[in-house]
Amino acid sequence: MEDLKWRKSSKSSSSGGECVELANLPNAIAIRDSKDPQGPKLLVSRKALKTALAEHR
Repeated sequence: MEDLKWRKSSKSSSSGGECVELANLPNAIAIRDSKDPQGPKLLVSRKALKTALAEHR
């Protein structure tokens, strides 16, 4: 996962306290804490992420 192109979520706070980064994979989305880029990553399907986001709007 080192060669993925990570981007900061548009919903991350500008103060740096709650920053989430996302990266596209062929069949999933990888999510990580931008303050800990070498730490654990969460892999979710696009459908699962879309559903979770829709439920929290």
